[in-house]
Amino acid sequence: MVTYSGNCFCGGVELEVSGEPEVSLVCHCKICRAWSAGPVNGATLWKPENVTVTKGKDLLKSYAQNDGHDRTWCIECGGHVFTDHTDTYGVIDVYASILDGYEFKPAFHINYASSILPIKDGLPKFVDFPEALGGSGGTMAE
Repeated sequence: MVTYSGNCFCGGVELEVSGEPEVSLVCHCKICRAWSAGPVNGATLWKPENVTVTKGKDLLKSYAQNDGHDRTWCIECGGHVFTDHTDTYGVIDVYASILDGYEFKPAFHINYASSILPIKDGLPKFVDFPEALGGSGGTMAE
């Protein structure tokens, strides 16, 4: 089984994910944009049993603006590590950008109606979420 390692900005927190994510996607919602200070979030959604913090668990702090979306970072450097969606979707979003050697290949975009950075990549663009994740399932043109 393949394993990918990742860490916060200072390296005080390290984690491993094993296997393959349930899905990789690009989120355009305002909350992800504000949290990441970027126009999108490259999300990789993993089953909780496939995510292990291997170093620095005591350096992790979380904040949930919305219940069930615990955004977690390193208290030493402020580096973002993951968002725990276990209670809402049964997955943990480990940010694709922190995973060494992981080739990010998103399957679709979510919350595209909120986009501030249109991306023409031929992938489906969901207005909000796919129906399987509790959304409308509606899509938009690029």
